[in-house]
Amino acid sequence: MLTIRSAHATDVGRVRRLNEDNAFAGQRLWVVADGMGGHAAGDVASRLVIEELRTLDAQGDLRPADLVAGITRANGAVVAHGRRHDDARGLGTTVTGVAVVTVAGEPHWAIFNVGDSRVYRAAAGQLARATIDHSETEELVLEGVITPEEARTHRARNVITRSLGMPGEPQVDLWLLPQTPGERFLVCSDGLNSELDDLVIADVLATHPDAEPAARALVDAAVRHGGRDNVTAIVVNVEGEWDTADDDTQPRDRGPATSASDGEER
Repeated sequence: MLTIRSAHATDVGRVRRLNEDNAFAGQRLWVVADGMGGHAAGDVASRLVIEELRTLDAQGDLRPADLVAGITRANGAVVAHGRRHDDARGLGTTVTGVAVVTVAGEPHWAIFNVGDSRVYRAAAGQLARATIDHSETEELVLEGVITPEEARTHRARNVITRSLGMPGEPQVDLWLLPQTPGERFLVCSDGLNSELDDLVIADVLATHPDAEPAARALVDAAVRHGGRDNVTAIVVNVEGEWDTADDDTQPRDRGPATSASDGEER
């Protein structure tokens, strides 16, 4: 049996007056939305998305299609708000996260993303990005035009190529992974990874094995390094191990993971 423990932290940073990030850390869903559009818009867009997606957490078994449908509904809510409020036209938000879904009767991770917020996965002492940024600089990196280091200061680093808030169905990246004891996930807005490179993020996670101090330490470190944007982090720890007493390899029926979380919307 696996136990999932999570915690999250957020900070407005040193430059912005308003925190446009919103997050939810639940029992089977962990999601960050980074709003765009300024006062009375960006924070509203991210809040609308979190309000829609958090209803999935109370649902029974989630399927990957349920996540895509929820994100599509959230996009519709953001678009509708912009149409009803002239001062909020052009609002939008990223969305990224991790969820427990059922595939072929077994629990899996679903990692999803629209925009340039990120999910990282730490396992076997290694940290790796689990999402691809939808940004102009990411495209330049993938094409070999610039290096990842150059992307951090490139003039187009804040230009994203996908977001919620546009009419029509959003294009959602979604990956499925089997659950593994001992793995950890970090879900964060770009205010964190724009200040901390991956080596620093890995070091902070390694120094703080528990979810709550890890989330707080990551956010605090990003603020100390400049805090030029809002910063939000959710850390998800997967604890326990598979019971292999009756099987020399892997058990045939792993069963669902249980979850413990301090998560609330922020």
